[in-house]
Amino acid sequence: MLFLFLHHKHDLMKTLINLLFTTVLVLLLAHFLPGVSVDSFITALIVAAVLGLLNIFLKPLLVLLTLPVTVITFGLFLLVINAILILICDELVSGFEVDGFLMALLFSLVLSLGQSIVSGITDDKRS
Repeated sequence: MLFLFLHHKHDLMKTLINLLFTTVLVLLLAHFLPGVSVDSFITALIVAAVLGLLNIFLKPLLVLLTLPVTVITFGLFLLVINAILILICDELVSGFEVDGFLMALLFSLVLSLGQSIVSGITDDKRS
């Protein structure tokens, strides 16, 4: 029983660390990309949380609905889906602005790359 508690506590800590890193990445991208703006750290935290929720609940549905296009494009259409999720987040979160589809595409590419690097560093190597 103690193992299950510690395991869930580890998962929660890992999720919180990933959320914090995503928040920092959103702030950095808003600073360096001219078409992206974030009002504050709290707004970036909300953006990170909303993007996480969109990726959990909406992205699988969008992937399923666009599966033929995704297969035909060898998965490249997933980049379009990610950009759409960024634009949806732009609409949902006050204080977060992305100027158009191409900027959302660039933002999602760089954010995904940054998250992959952070994930590679923070993932434990247990078998």
